[in-house]
Amino acid sequence: MIIEGARRVGKSYIAEEFAKKEYRSYILIDFAQVGKEIRDVFENQLADLDSFFRYLSGFYGVKLYPNESVFIFDEVQKFPRARESIKFLVADGRYHYIETGSLVSIRKNVKDIQIPSEERHMKMYPMDFEEFLIALGNESLMDFVKDRYANQAEMGQAMHRKAMNYFRQYMIVGGMPQAVAEYVATDDFDRTDEVKRDILELYRSDIAKHANGSTMKVMQIFDEIPSALSRHERKFRLSALERGAKYRDYEDAFFWLADAMIVNHCYNTREPNLGLRMNRDRVTLKCYMADTGLLISHSFDENGIVNEEIYKKILFDKLEVNLGMLTENVVAQMLVAGGHKLYFYANASRQDADLRMEIDFLIAKSTVSNRHNISPIEVKSGKRYTLSSIRKFVRKYASQTDTPYVMHTKDLKRENGMLFLPIYMVGVM
Repeated sequence: MIIEGARRVGKSYIAEEFAKKEYRSYILIDFAQVGKEIRDVFENQLADLDSFFRYLSGFYGVKLYPNESVFIFDEVQKFPRARESIKFLVADGRYHYIETGSLVSIRKNVKDIQIPSEERHMKMYPMDFEEFLIALGNESLMDFVKDRYANQAEMGQAMHRKAMNYFRQYMIVGGMPQAVAEYVATDDFDRTDEVKRDILELYRSDIAKHANGSTMKVMQIFDEIPSALSRHERKFRLSALERGAKYRDYEDAFFWLADAMIVNHCYNTREPNLGLRMNRDRVTLKCYMADTGLLISHSFDENGIVNEEIYKKILFDKLEVNLGMLTENVVAQMLVAGGHKLYFYANASRQDADLRMEIDFLIAKSTVSNRHNISPIEVKSGKRYTLSSIRKFVRKYASQTDTPYVMHTKDLKRENGMLFLPIYMVGVM
């Protein structure tokens, strides 16, 4: 199994914790730090696996047990030859293997190797809202949220207010494990912000080191994300980067950020029906940060650290501007963590007002039927809002439409065929 995820998302930690609990012994090989002697073993001893395992067992001082030991190849993208060796090691059958890595698909990290078909990929995302609640010592609240969602029943004023308070904390802190750990330990947004800024600087460093040939373009896109999301329609405008810019000139840079799992791309689909991917317009996209806590630190950086006053405004729902982009970003983050691909629908028709609409997200039903397979989702961050686009969508695409959702900051309700969900229920959809 290969665990893919952004830097600092906790891949190495979770792999080692799993190995400790589920195996009799394990060997962790960190390819970000190993010396030439270990690399030579992979280069020269794979033809004699008995000697290969004997050397690694002796070097790391770990006794190996057939079917009860696991190898962890940490940061495997830094040594592609080790990843290629998985084909032979799995065929041997003595031990199990977990790989962790980021940027595992970029050209530099797969050049001159045969990608093993034996790999089963698992993506690891920032902690979701439920995991955030567990970290804060509140495991029961999400059980109640799930029950209310399953029964389509109101949370009730007191429980809804409590859940929204926790959810705003989650938006501010985000789901990067180090940031969550700092917040749990200190209850201090400023110190948590420092941790998030360290992660953002690490991302900048990675871009400088590893975005071969695309460094400047990747950095341009990365720096433009807050500005793009602050616009009403959220779509990424290449003209903001360079006059006359074409998508083909920036395609590799967008791919790099997505492969690093720093961002979540959301594509416009030309036809809101089954096969959203087949109908996507790959040059019209929104570029969300993979972690909303990092987006806040990335956006409000005039003084090098987010002013505590901004955090208070978010926490107490007093932020007049930019709350919409944060709310939409966290919905994107939670949809991705829940296994959904991100698509939106926009039609800017000048001839027909009934066709002119923009839907924030579209998700497909898990079970396909002849009709009613697509659910439109509108995200509303304020207390007052209009629903003209989603109403037009339901009228125009009645045969394709499953449940229309409005994600808002109020309690659950059903009205005019739409399901209005409190924003924190996105994670249980």
